[in-house]
Amino acid sequence: MPTIAALHDRIDQAAAAVLADVVAWRRDLHAHPELGYEEVRTSAFLAERLRAMGYTVRTGVARTGVVGLLTGGRPGPVVALRADMDALPVAEETGLPFASAARGVYAGKEVGLMHACGHDFHMAMLLGAGHVLASMKADLAGAVKIIFQPAEEGIAGEPGGAEAMIREGVLENPTVDAIFGLHVGITPEEAGSITFRPRGLMAAGNTFSIVVKGRQTHGAIPWAGTDSIVVASQIVLGLQTVVSRQIDITEAPAVVTVGTIEGGTRHNIVPGEVRMTGTIRTFDPGMRAEILERVRRTAAGIAESAGAAADVRIDEGYPVTWNDPALTAQMTPSLRRVAAAAFNPNVKPTTTSEDFSYYGQKVPALFFFLGVAPKGSDPAAWAANHSPKFNPDESALITGVRALASLAVDYLSAASK
Repeated sequence: MPTIAALHDRIDQAAAAVLADVVAWRRDLHAHPELGYEEVRTSAFLAERLRAMGYTVRTGVARTGVVGLLTGGRPGPVVALRADMDALPVAEETGLPFASAARGVYAGKEVGLMHACGHDFHMAMLLGAGHVLASMKADLAGAVKIIFQPAEEGIAGEPGGAEAMIREGVLENPTVDAIFGLHVGITPEEAGSITFRPRGLMAAGNTFSIVVKGRQTHGAIPWAGTDSIVVASQIVLGLQTVVSRQIDITEAPAVVTVGTIEGGTRHNIVPGEVRMTGTIRTFDPGMRAEILERVRRTAAGIAESAGAAADVRIDEGYPVTWNDPALTAQMTPSLRRVAAAAFNPNVKPTTTSEDFSYYGQKVPALFFFLGVAPKGSDPAAWAANHSPKFNPDESALITGVRALASLAVDYLSAASK
């Protein structure tokens, strides 16, 4: 059995050897973006290359998802690596020679398509890591499951890709013991840097709606009805105390924001109904559940005290992207080795959300950010994810390949001892 140092050398050598392919794969995928659950060409592209590497491949998971399984030379646990596949309805403005000219239909309108969130990077790096791991198959103790997931960006009225893949057994047969994933960009960190944190890394995002039902009357005689505007105003103020007075915010940050409020048709009519909507962002699963319940209770209680009623509805949203503390501590040396000086294991959390969070609800998970801003560039001028000018630096690709492969090898090696 090779030493862990010898395995690391082999990872680094194999990553360097496959880098030209990784760059070519990234550019091909970038030039041919597809929306969520429509990743037909993308799926075929990925499946073909996994098969050529020796993986047992399953396609059509959650419609367009691809799963590759590599069984090592000795028994051991199962580790999963995940990348997302879908593009965005964004018309590209990078001017790159391999820029997307693809068109599609989104929300009933023809739109330009672009990998404006870096999923082309994610897929190419995971293919590269898959190649590295396949070259080390005989020395792996356990198995590696490669997951290419559709529809991370979400589809209106449908479950996202992670939920759908979990429902179709992606974490089973064989059962996954731990899962790793990454995202490029998010913050303007320099290319090749790696940042993450234990516990909540990306926010849970919930949308709420509240319908306040009072009793309509003449504006000159408000005592003859129940003023839904006044009640709604009290609810808006009451909701501000959920975070400021009812939650221990030293544990984790949280936000409750009312973004819209609508009610009334005329200056001298007290309306019978007011509608409001807002967003809730949280980083701790327990705190999230508590805040959701307090939002419901606060709105309903204030309305009841005034003789009105409040219909509170909160969507399921994405959960917190939760980095298992024990797994994060265990794997921190692996990421430190790869990133060297450009490394931060306690980065500030971000209010963006990710459906990788669903995997973390089922098995221990670690998600990290890979910097892709050109070294020496002005952070203020950085075109961030979802911009039509988003142009990640390809020099970061090898870091992503090494990081994913190292996490898999180090986890399997440690568990087999």
